[in-house]
Amino acid sequence: MPALPHEESYPKPPMEYRVSFVDHLIRGLSPPIQSFSGLLFVYGLQLHQLTPNSILHVSIFITLCECFLGVQPNWALWKRIFCLRRNGSHGVAYNIGGVVICIRSDVDYFDVKFPDSIQGWRKRWLYVHEEGSDSIEYNIAPFDGKAKILRRRSWDAEASEEEKLATEALMTRIRELQSTRGKELSELVRFGTQFIGYRDYARELEEKLAEANKHADALAIELEHSESAHTKTVEDLEKRLGDAKRALEENVAQHSAREEEILSRLETQSRRFVRRTHQEYELENPEDDELLDALSLLEIHGTEARKGLDEAEAGLSRLFPYFFHKKEQPATFIDLAKCFNGKEDLGLQLRQEGLKVGVEGTMALIAESQQQVDWSKVGDTGKIETKKWQSLIKAAKPNSKKILATLGYKPAPAPSSSKPEVK
Repeated sequence: MPALPHEESYPKPPMEYRVSFVDHLIRGLSPPIQSFSGLLFVYGLQLHQLTPNSILHVSIFITLCECFLGVQPNWALWKRIFCLRRNGSHGVAYNIGGVVICIRSDVDYFDVKFPDSIQGWRKRWLYVHEEGSDSIEYNIAPFDGKAKILRRRSWDAEASEEEKLATEALMTRIRELQSTRGKELSELVRFGTQFIGYRDYARELEEKLAEANKHADALAIELEHSESAHTKTVEDLEKRLGDAKRALEENVAQHSAREEEILSRLETQSRRFVRRTHQEYELENPEDDELLDALSLLEIHGTEARKGLDEAEAGLSRLFPYFFHKKEQPATFIDLAKCFNGKEDLGLQLRQEGLKVGVEGTMALIAESQQQVDWSKVGDTGKIETKKWQSLIKAAKPNSKKILATLGYKPAPAPSSSKPEVK
């Protein structure tokens, strides 16, 4: 018989009463609570040290065994599925609700969806009457809020090989229940509707389960259509690849034939050219072969052109120092010829340089002869007539050789009688 506490801020149960919590009852704990005593005895725990969701694990397991497996709650099966862990946060170890029952990570078990957050459950307790028993293991220990939780080996106890062998059929049945897309699991979830406060949550789970099944059917249909479309796409791609491969092979064959034809023509022309090259011809009688005539003329003119270029390079090399005193002679004939193809008239420039030297030398010789000369009138020759100028040149010729010899120049074979060129 449950009894509600009065205004206590901490559980203080009367004699023969044990402390329970509202959330424990919602998740399957119901009098007589001795049905949980064996589990608490093995793990060395008190009832208040288990979390509400741990109580739910125990309730679901008992229902699974009795309603779906057709056996009494099996201890060996329990050890194959569950183990215990400490419960705390930020380095704080809880005393009330300090132990949680967990599903082993290597076990394929039902994906049990727990209710939303149940914060504050430790503040909602009540007292449950304890009926005594002659056996210690079936008695619920009195409430002791200060008792420390001591970890035992039984928390991680695993089923032995004999127990695994004995419970393999039960595990197979559990896997079969999972593969029925939740039909049996729906019955298991409906079990929670008998508990106060759990009915709405269970109904919501059923609706979500039905929606999930409907969605799974739609996905299966969509997957079937998708596989059909995928198969059709693959077949279409294979056909296109086949057509492309055949077109490529035909294109390669056409190009190969074209290449063979071109190579054949080149080989024929090459052989014909080799035969002509190895024949001996006389230039005077080329046997009416136009190709040989052209090659012969090209060879003759090419030889003459090479000789002419050599002579031109030699002549330009000799003239280069006279026209370009401060430059270094280029290494190639093309660059050497470019030097003489500028915009300036190099011949006129050279003649003017020679004339300048001759005038300066003549004036030096006149000064050396100690003759009286009016130098201001010497350069005023713009009004001299051509005939007078020619007569003066003629009169100077007898002494020109002497003057040139003095200046270090040899006289030209045909001296010019024209006026000097000025810029």
